[in-house]
Amino acid sequence: MKSRTAAAMGSGKVEKKQNARQNPRNNRKPLGPKSDIPKSKSKKKKKTKNNNNHQNDTDPIETKNKTTVVTGNNSNNARPPPATPRQQLSYFLSQFQSANGVQLSSLELESIKDSCILDVSQESGQDVMRLEKYIKEAFGAKWKEELCEGKLIGGKTEAGSPAVLVVATSALRSIELLRGMRSFTKECCAVKLFSKHMKIDEQQVSLLKNRVNIASGTPSRIKKLIDIEALGLSRLSLILLDIHTDVKGYSLLTLPQVRDEFWDLYKNYFHQQVVQGDLRICLYGPIPNGNEFKVKSLELADG
Repeated sequence: MKSRTAAAMGSGKVEKKQNARQNPRNNRKPLGPKSDIPKSKSKKKKKTKNNNNHQNDTDPIETKNKTTVVTGNNSNNARPPPATPRQQLSYFLSQFQSANGVQLSSLELESIKDSCILDVSQESGQDVMRLEKYIKEAFGAKWKEELCEGKLIGGKTEAGSPAVLVVATSALRSIELLRGMRSFTKECCAVKLFSKHMKIDEQQVSLLKNRVNIASGTPSRIKKLIDIEALGLSRLSLILLDIHTDVKGYSLLTLPQVRDEFWDLYKNYFHQQVVQGDLRICLYGPIPNGNEFKVKSLELADG
């Protein structure tokens, strides 16, 4: 009996060993309390990994939002659209009233139409060579007769009376603007009206005693020549005002001394012609866009 029992027990051990070999899971050691710690750590690591993955998923959204903000700022700093003739006129008259401390009457405002503005706002850059196109269009079918003819016509043309007058802040800028009208000055030279290297007597005697179609100069010298009746205004149809800013940010309408000289010239010799519709204004340069056009006192009539 004992031998049989021992044999049976022995065979049971063999079966258990064989079962352990056949089923590898039985070979695993039971996990004790110490083994729970690394398990929990591994879970924490997994969570951390998942959190990182979640953060990475949100990163593109944040980057996208930042990019959108930058793009928005760029669009805010983008170049504004060109000012319309009405906006240009409103800006010019508001500057006139502010600089001279005057208030235009409703009758004057009704008389000044948008059509008095020669619109070159599409060419607000520094390429003066494009000016010819607009000036030619302003004179219509008579552009050759008014801008290119070199001979005085008795009873029709007064000596020293230009059809186009360019007003700039300096002598150098006056010369530069004349480059944009070279095709008009082959038979009749343009006249330079500024004080640099030129005396009034020289200009009066040698230049303004002949036919003049186009003249360019600074406000102070132009007014002096009109005052002494050397420069005539009987043919004047267009004044081109260069309002481009210099390196310091000043322009014809903002540079203190030159600004005062220009408004003195305009008030005394040009404003009434504008009101009567006999003179057009060309603002050559970028016009400030925004609140400066919202002038309560200016209720401009339709052009």
